[in-house]
Amino acid sequence: MIDALTPLFALEELFPRGITPYLLGGILVGLGAAIIYLATGIIAGASTFLESTLSYASDVPRFNRFKYIKSRGWRLVFTAGIVSGAAIYGLVFQPGIWTTDVQWWRLLGGGFLVGIGTRLGKGCTSGHGVCGVGSMSNTSLVSVVTFLTVAIGTAQLVQAVGVSP
Repeated sequence: MIDALTPLFALEELFPRGITPYLLGGILVGLGAAIIYLATGIIAGASTFLESTLSYASDVPRFNRFKYIKSRGWRLVFTAGIVSGAAIYGLVFQPGIWTTDVQWWRLLGGGFLVGIGTRLGKGCTSGHGVCGVGSMSNTSLVSVVTFLTVAIGTAQLVQAVGVSP
């Protein structure tokens, strides 16, 4: 009997707040990506959405491609929805709680490195991980395995070295 319950105890350790928020979050992300794709034929990758938004403020040709200029209005609304949705959730369900003890400069540096990685990897976790894997793209499958392997390895290395927030 105890052996049969062991997987449930393992889940409790992995998900101390329960599995429901992660399940609902995954459903909402997947639904949002599906709606964007079905409505526009465009994969809902956040890095591409950010690039199109930068076309408002930058003269760099990369950000001013015709497809970005043509669709940047709704992409801006979508990007604002990602940010405001997270902010509203935080204010309503966890008011006054900052979810990390990591210093701002580490967050900024990490974000910068992730940004470089999304360009080198030709996409981000939402584009490759949610949309690409969902459509069985070999490129996306390799990308996801690569960045998860590197992320896990980096986390293990940082923990072994003793770096803390």
